[in-house]
Amino acid sequence: MIDTDILLTYGGTYKKVQKGEVIFREGGSALFYHQLVEGRVRWINVDDDGREIIQHIIEPGECFGELPLFDTEPYAASAVADEECLLIRLHHSTFGQLLKDQPTVMAAFTRLLSQRLRFKFMLVKELSSYSPGHRIIALINYMKKNKINMCPKCNKLLLTRQQLANMTGLRVETVIRAIKELEEKKFLSIQKGKVYC
Repeated sequence: MIDTDILLTYGGTYKKVQKGEVIFREGGSALFYHQLVEGRVRWINVDDDGREIIQHIIEPGECFGELPLFDTEPYAASAVADEECLLIRLHHSTFGQLLKDQPTVMAAFTRLLSQRLRFKFMLVKELSSYSPGHRIIALINYMKKNKINMCPKCNKLLLTRQQLANMTGLRVETVIRAIKELEEKKFLSIQKGKVYC
């Protein structure tokens, strides 16, 4: 998202995070801008029954947890390392100065926030109106179009069926059945247990 050299110039620091470690918690105060350098992070909410709702899977180069940096409210979701990660963090006060000094970075953030908001609108529409298969294919098509959570070389979906369930509000058994039906209708293919679009 932001060039690493720019982050370091403004006082950014690297931080290693172990698999399963919570980077920040929903409801906590935001102290840093976070950008993933290596690894993978789940941005999640947990419902009253302890079930995860995945808001986004963060890949290297992406930022996460940025909303409180703009509105000073608490984190809307928690961030958990899916694997060992390397982050670069920038204190929130310095982040504000960076945005003032770097209008192209501010423009990029405006686009990012618009994309994430557009994704949420699409997801709410799909979740409220359509069958499980339709929800899943709409989510996969969005990811494919926006080149997120998909292998760019082979169009393999980089999410598990459980992660799809956690993103769509479906049970994993429902996701498994829906994916098989989508394969039968030739919307996707399954090879050695992996989903390809």
